[in-house]
Amino acid sequence: MSTVRFRVLPQKAASFSAQPLNRTLSKWLTIGLLVAPGMIVFLTFLLIPIAQSSYYSLFKWNGFGPPTNFRGLDNYVDLLSDGVFLRSIGNSLILMTSSLLLQLPLALGLALLVGRGQLVGRHIFRAILFIPYVFSEVITALIWLYVLHPNMGLMNRVFEAIIPNFKYIPWLADRNIALYAIFLVLTWKYFGFYMILYMAGLQAVPKELEEAGRIDGCNEFQVLRFVTIPLLGRTIRLTIFLSVLGSFQQFVIIWILTQGGPVNATSTIATYLYKYGIQRFALGYGSAVAVVLFCITLFFSLGYQRLVMRQDYVLRE
Repeated sequence: MSTVRFRVLPQKAASFSAQPLNRTLSKWLTIGLLVAPGMIVFLTFLLIPIAQSSYYSLFKWNGFGPPTNFRGLDNYVDLLSDGVFLRSIGNSLILMTSSLLLQLPLALGLALLVGRGQLVGRHIFRAILFIPYVFSEVITALIWLYVLHPNMGLMNRVFEAIIPNFKYIPWLADRNIALYAIFLVLTWKYFGFYMILYMAGLQAVPKELEEAGRIDGCNEFQVLRFVTIPLLGRTIRLTIFLSVLGSFQQFVIIWILTQGGPVNATSTIATYLYKYGIQRFALGYGSAVAVVLFCITLFFSLGYQRLVMRQDYVLRE
């Protein structure tokens, strides 16, 4: 009786067992190649500059050569005891509050008018309202330098034409109204962006629910109050988040229009950083300002997303 013998082929077995390992390595290699560019940019332009600014803020440093004059937390002590810096924070808070109370409601009202109303030619009207956001901040500031010019400005000319014996107003030179003139420019620039966001949010509001509210006896204000606005909650929370961060980081328009003047009346944290940190070659002190600004925006972002926007993330899950 003949016997049958089986011979194990170790090379083939090894090749079979290596296939899952090769697939795993290939998968992680692909993930690494896709993530690496973003991580390099993230490290180069965010994490490393933050670490450097935190380090330089502990020195009295003019930006030339390595920092050697260690001051510890003295830059922060000087910063928080400077009245100009505290006023800059106050101006940023004024811009933030004005944006939340005026700019966003205006954008929401226009979005409802254009998106839900029976406005004739609303598509053209929507495009016109969005045009200011397309302009760069530099172009916007240059346009409004002409509009708010104290002698030849369009604003004073219009008021002169409709108001008898009107005296020209120095919109950007009067410390009592300069900040509000800045806010006017910022509103003109950004309310179209928020309007588009609200209109996008309105697309997700079922018209059937609004119509059901009308059938149940609700008037238009009640439909808006109890149906439309609650369903726009996610978009409203997002615009509040963007508006607050933008108010604290605003620089270009303010710098071109007033450079933080007159007498620091329109100074914000960003303009204060540039004027007292970079222009005066006090980069150690300016780094302390940057760290404070970073902490303000970081704590607000984390707290707001944790306490307010968390429900939006839960809904998506």
